[in-house]
Amino acid sequence: MSAPDAIIIGAGPAGLACAAMLRKAGLSATVLEKTGAVGSVWRLHYDRLHLHTDRDHSGLPGMAMPRDYPTYPSRAQVVDYLEAYARHFEIRPRFNTDVVRVRRGGEGWRVETDAGEFLAPVVVVATGIASAPYRPSWPGMETFQGNIIHSSEYRDATAFAGKRVLVVGFGNSGGEIALDLAEAGIEVALAVRSPVQIIPRDLLGVPILTWVILYRHLPARLVDAINAPVLRLALGDFEKLGLRRASKGPRRMVEEDGHVPLIDIGTLARIRDGSIRLRGGIDRLSDSAIVFADGAEETFDAIVLATGFRPDLRRLIAGEDGLFDQHGLPRVTGRPTAAPGFYFCGQITVPTGQLREIAIEAQRIAASAQALLKK
Repeated sequence: MSAPDAIIIGAGPAGLACAAMLRKAGLSATVLEKTGAVGSVWRLHYDRLHLHTDRDHSGLPGMAMPRDYPTYPSRAQVVDYLEAYARHFEIRPRFNTDVVRVRRGGEGWRVETDAGEFLAPVVVVATGIASAPYRPSWPGMETFQGNIIHSSEYRDATAFAGKRVLVVGFGNSGGEIALDLAEAGIEVALAVRSPVQIIPRDLLGVPILTWVILYRHLPARLVDAINAPVLRLALGDFEKLGLRRASKGPRRMVEEDGHVPLIDIGTLARIRDGSIRLRGGIDRLSDSAIVFADGAEETFDAIVLATGFRPDLRRLIAGEDGLFDQHGLPRVTGRPTAAPGFYFCGQITVPTGQLREIAIEAQRIAASAQALLKK
């Protein structure tokens, strides 16, 4: 069998989109996936999860999401869509193939896996940003008698019936998991250490992403200044609830810090009615209690760490300078990198929607790879 034009690492949305667009450009691609199915990360998300971006802005290139999907498709519907996308474009990944290392080989790239070595002039890393859970630690953590899980391990509220639960983190996972627990009648608190920003999922009856895309060419500071009074009117003054408002607006927070503001789907209402309580940052743990930074001490039976993900891809690529920042994140995604023929897709957080960005990047990568191989 001849070597493919490209090797794609990962069969999630980014990997599938790149495979489809490379094929459209007349190039062959082999997709390597370490698990046994496409969209593996989406299969592991908590049950109640729905897209925070609307259906019309979340389809991958060449195949829109079904019109009978709701405005915000469920986790299960996204998985079904990814399976249908792979069938439609006849993408057949090599499953259960874990990539160990990528290095230059001759005029192209050698991809070393636990199933052997693959060669190609083009490599696309499409492993996603939700594949490396970050788990903070505190003094006394080893003595805590309750259960501590990361949000990536949370499925639903069933296992927490009758327990007092602390959710750590005020991102979208933390806000929605706390909401899920509160709606199930479970006593829950949110530990919020830092100042926050919050945006509604819909504004004036229109998905918030539509507004973000509309203003995408304007400077972040100007967009945040324009939106500030509208957001205050839509959400109320959440500082009265005990939350601190970040000095940076939502757009600057994403672009400069890579932090996505909470997209509110009901969490604020539950904080207002008291069914989700707020606590500050954690100082230390004991066998059953948590001591917060303000000195308050409270007993909890379980902790859910909604503390995000910190993928570090430096371990994957050997001997290449200029690809990563100090945190191991790609300096460039969706465009040619400092290493000819080497690309990343969907590896950064953007304000205009991750799936939309993946669709754009996949088309750019295919065009760039096609031009590269014609030289």
